[in-house]
Amino acid sequence: MAGVLLWVISPKENATALLSLIPRSSGKQKRCRLCPGALKFSTGVSAFSCAVANPARSSEEKVYEVVLKQAALVKQQRQNEALDLNTTAETATDGMTDWDLLNEAYDRCGEVCAEYAKTFYLGTLLMTPERRKAVWAIYVWCRRTDELVDGPNASHITPRALDRWEKRLDDLFQGRPYDMLDAALSDTVSKYPVDIQPFKDMIEGMRLDLRKSRYNNFDELYLYCYYVAGTVGLMSVPVMGIAPESKASTESVYNAALALGIANQLTNILRDVGEDGRRGRIYLPQDELAQAGLSDDDIFRGQVTEKWRNFMKGQIKRARMFFDEAEKGVAELNAASRWPVWASLLLYRQILDAIEENDYNNFTKRAYVGKAKKFASLPVAYGRALMGTSKLF
Repeated sequence: MAGVLLWVISPKENATALLSLIPRSSGKQKRCRLCPGALKFSTGVSAFSCAVANPARSSEEKVYEVVLKQAALVKQQRQNEALDLNTTAETATDGMTDWDLLNEAYDRCGEVCAEYAKTFYLGTLLMTPERRKAVWAIYVWCRRTDELVDGPNASHITPRALDRWEKRLDDLFQGRPYDMLDAALSDTVSKYPVDIQPFKDMIEGMRLDLRKSRYNNFDELYLYCYYVAGTVGLMSVPVMGIAPESKASTESVYNAALALGIANQLTNILRDVGEDGRRGRIYLPQDELAQAGLSDDDIFRGQVTEKWRNFMKGQIKRARMFFDEAEKGVAELNAASRWPVWASLLLYRQILDAIEENDYNNFTKRAYVGKAKKFASLPVAYGRALMGTSKLF
């Protein structure tokens, strides 16, 4: 994703300049990890980092600990009638005197969302004003985080810079925002049952990008996909809300959310094989490449062979399985939140179709969904959003 470097590598004298850090460049989007609509996770288990802990456990087991913790927070909110949004809003903003400044921060978050995620932005306009602003704030933080390692100044980012960015995250969760855009997120997390762990895990995904350019197997790749995309679901579901009439368990909704994040990131990876290869990065399971009779050299060579087509068919099939799992949970969201999530799911899923239409040439052809197909998908997404909760759980 194109944008500007956020000065996490600089001391606090840059605070004033940080107020104008909304990305303005119109450069090519790179592996947008902000797949709005990723949603998943479940009950209260203490989880520090789903990447650390017992290495004998699978990545899915590590991630599920975070799912449980976040879902427990949402369960508590749903069970406690006293924690309605109006009461929370009054409590959380106690002592905040400059409402104009806070509203301006949210408005600027909305501008960023409108510029870089147009379809999703339109969908957010159907949400209540409170939910809409909160989703914008989360989007902007995720985008800024992603820009640290994927932006034009990514070569200057060091592990220490990410450590400083994480310290800023800690501060804003404690009500000490560093700049205007941080203030919007700080206000959001004070109103909704959002846990800090998914945010920290996303930063861990950025650290992986600094030190890792190969993934031995899908277990490793799954964890990476959780870090950079699945986390967005954990951040977003508490804001988007689960429909009051939903009979689904909180855990199942979060599981579907996580599946959407994984599906979107796998789709990004399959779309960007050639682009990533030119940067010396291969986000494909090394063991599966070997089983298909392929190697890194085949990717760098960029020739579409029968071996490559067969390999890609398997990768696309797996991504679609995650999309199928994700669909089960979208209908359980709050009615006003379903459309942007359905739109994201349907549009991203069509990228896989485009790869097939390109005869699996993701080396020199970029798969994309044309404007006509995008517009055609919107009423379909809206129709599904109106269908209400499912009986699948």
